[in-house]
Amino acid sequence: MESPTSAASRVDFYGFLDRMRRPEAAGLFRSIKSFLASLSLEEPSAEADGARVQAFFAEMEAAIRGHPLWADATHQEIDHALEGLEKYIMTKLFDRTFVASPEDAAADAEVSDKIGLLQRFVRPHHLDIPKVLNNEASWLIAVKELQKINSFKSPWEKLLCMMSCCQVINNLLLNVSMTNDRTPSGADEFLPILIYITIKANPPQLHSNLKFVQLFRRETKLVSEVEYYLTNLISAKMFIINVNGHSLSMEESEFQKHMESATLGTQMSVAGPSSPQGLATSTRGLQKQIDAEVDI
Repeated sequence: MESPTSAASRVDFYGFLDRMRRPEAAGLFRSIKSFLASLSLEEPSAEADGARVQAFFAEMEAAIRGHPLWADATHQEIDHALEGLEKYIMTKLFDRTFVASPEDAAADAEVSDKIGLLQRFVRPHHLDIPKVLNNEASWLIAVKELQKINSFKSPWEKLLCMMSCCQVINNLLLNVSMTNDRTPSGADEFLPILIYITIKANPPQLHSNLKFVQLFRRETKLVSEVEYYLTNLISAKMFIINVNGHSLSMEESEFQKHMESATLGTQMSVAGPSSPQGLATSTRGLQKQIDAEVDI
């Protein structure tokens, strides 16, 4: 079932497109087209593109706030318009900005391959996750949410998948603390569970998805709870990249033996690619519809 937040995101987008089709919005539309055209003349560079996109978002926010079409708009309506703008711009720029370099593709492969090995032997106790927090049903929901990140092209919707995963974990911690009379554990137990969920999920192109959100989500929105969850997922990725025996509460020699065995098992496996599926047909259909709608 689609989350209310995701549904609201679609409403924001279509509402933005509806206003941009009006004659009064011709000036704004020209500004958007001019920006996209100017960017296409430059060599792709993730960091440089990110800076230019963020500057354009700030410029357009000022223009929208002062535009007659939003003369009597509430703060929420202005925010909805800016969400629509972000999605429009980043859908147009997606092929240029997502996995923007061979280095990004290599980083994605490194993370995915490392997770593939860790999946073969890492268990909750290796991350010091208390048994009382072992909840396969909740973990499965969190895994599926994280695996959806490639279903979308906008930074906000990718971030929603990450946040949904983290909120499932947070709710689990709260529920356990209430039913077992435990002190809320906070980051000490949140991050290990998130690392374990990330290993179980092996989300597609994790490095590139995190980088995309960091660079192209409106900076004013990467605050508070959103920033906390994103930072923790980045930490989970770094943990996985740098994992060793000490990280998993085992002797280094034992860790290396597990890694060698996992590598051999992967090489000998006759199964197909293990990258997670989880992109529902309905979601793919929705993205095709959105891509078509973008051509206003």
